[in-house]
Amino acid sequence: MADREKDERLEETPGAGTDGKAERESSEETSVSRSERAQELLDAWYEKVSRETLSGPQTIGIFGGRGGEDVALTRGSRLARIGEIVSIVRRYDIFHGLTPKGLRRMLEELGPTFVKAGQILSMRSEILPQSFTHELSRLRTDVEPMSRETVLEALRAEYDRPIEDIFDAIDDRPLGSASVAQVHKARLVSGEMVAVKIQRPHVQEIMAQDISIMRSLARYASKFMGDEQFLDLQSVVDELWQSFREETDFLVEARSLEEFRRNNAGCAFIDSPKPYPSLCTRHVVVMDYIEGTPINDTARLVAEGYDLSEIGIKLADNYTSQMLDDGFFHADPHPGNLVVSGGKIVYLDLGIMGRLSSHDRAAMRDMVTAVARCDSPALAEGLKRFSVSDTSDVDHAHLLADLDAIVADYGLANLSDLDVGGFLNALISMAQKDGIELPSSVTMLARSLVTLEGTVHGLLPGRSIVEIIDAHLRAHSSISELAKRESSRLARETVSATHGLLSAASDAGLAMRMLTRGQLRVNLDLAGTADPLEDLSRIANRLTMSVIVAGLFIGSSVVYYARIQPVIFGIPIIGFLGYFVAFVLGVWVAQDIIRESRRRRRR
Repeated sequence: MADREKDERLEETPGAGTDGKAERESSEETSVSRSERAQELLDAWYEKVSRETLSGPQTIGIFGGRGGEDVALTRGSRLARIGEIVSIVRRYDIFHGLTPKGLRRMLEELGPTFVKAGQILSMRSEILPQSFTHELSRLRTDVEPMSRETVLEALRAEYDRPIEDIFDAIDDRPLGSASVAQVHKARLVSGEMVAVKIQRPHVQEIMAQDISIMRSLARYASKFMGDEQFLDLQSVVDELWQSFREETDFLVEARSLEEFRRNNAGCAFIDSPKPYPSLCTRHVVVMDYIEGTPINDTARLVAEGYDLSEIGIKLADNYTSQMLDDGFFHADPHPGNLVVSGGKIVYLDLGIMGRLSSHDRAAMRDMVTAVARCDSPALAEGLKRFSVSDTSDVDHAHLLADLDAIVADYGLANLSDLDVGGFLNALISMAQKDGIELPSSVTMLARSLVTLEGTVHGLLPGRSIVEIIDAHLRAHSSISELAKRESSRLARETVSATHGLLSAASDAGLAMRMLTRGQLRVNLDLAGTADPLEDLSRIANRLTMSVIVAGLFIGSSVVYYARIQPVIFGIPIIGFLGYFVAFVLGVWVAQDIIRESRRRRRR
């Protein structure tokens, strides 16, 4: 089997055939040296972490006790897991070239944490090439199901009473089996049909342990890699940590189900299962069982009499309401989480939800409007409002130039033709390059929109969700709402201008006090020059030398016509020396000017 996997990796590797032989031979020495260096770093990290683990405390928290998490990990299990990870990585020989399929298989073999990391990376085309993101999107969601005995044992561990007093029957065949949990159809003793989502035993410890190891590897590797190269991978680890906290605490999902139902109570075509709070625990969620037609089964939906375009428009319109009106949106709207039942679009799995504050929602509205109008300055302001870091040092001119390029590529096309995924990835990459740090909620929303676009595309081919979002904004923008938003914007700008004026007045007062004390210094900064004073000094020196050269020529000419003795070659010696010195200085000035001109052209 190992030989077969090796052959498959070889077949997928670009240039693996005879046509690539010369190229491989020419770069063989470089590839070997790089892979050996990478292998050395991996071995050094393994030894370092092993020493720290063996010399550390008997138990550790998720991140070495940080944050007070209640998941305790033994040092022996952590060391064993590190050895297992290193063994798998070495078996796939990643340092000699890892293909997209090889990466996907390796992540699946590494376990649920790495599968989740791969799913996150599949949405991050600014980190990985498209061939890798496409392959990672195929990471399996169905895994080998737990046995009935394991399921019943897990349920008994969650309740302080016999499960026979709660459930009248539990279906042996799971409705779905993922890396974190498994869902079974069941009937309560009161007669209601429910879906029971049971977390796999010890999955919290496994995922917490893996994330701790991944963070340790990230911290170690950052010493040998540039910050710009490693920042994105570090953000993936942080995002994985947030996802872990939400997905492994099922009480969060139960509360999300209740909040989502409240927000959409007035929407006749959107629904979600009703939770049973008294039966929900950190590892079990009990909710209504809803049977429906998968939203991507278009043939069956048409046969049942549904209008596909109506479903697509309503889905995208409601999602816009979730984002911009409620600020509480489903963060993974893929077809597996959506069914149509009883004339309603039903969200089945609310394990991962995103939130946008009122400030972020206002900024998002402004950015959507700016994209529709191809307004780069407004788009820049929206991005800067999203930033969680200080944007005072951002080069505004460079930012506008980058946004102009993005708008030229995407914004000038019809909304129906807009590539949402490409646009959002370009925007996020550009923001990072220009020093604008976007919050995780924005990157989560970007991935969600890309996922939703793929879902809607099967229902509305040829239409973009941005077109529907723009229509939603126009339809729900009454005069009173517009006046309210404009008043809010005016208030923000007024506050910003007031702070600017007060700061300017304070700086002016300080400058006047320094001036009266003789402490004021002026730093001159001219565009196109690194050191203005040095340039001015060079100009003055050239002018001085030019005056001296002109004076020597004129003086020597006067001496020549005066025929002052002694004379050499028919020219007075004093005049001859003056001509010679003037010539040498003139040549020096001319060469200096030429050298400076060439130096500026090479910049």
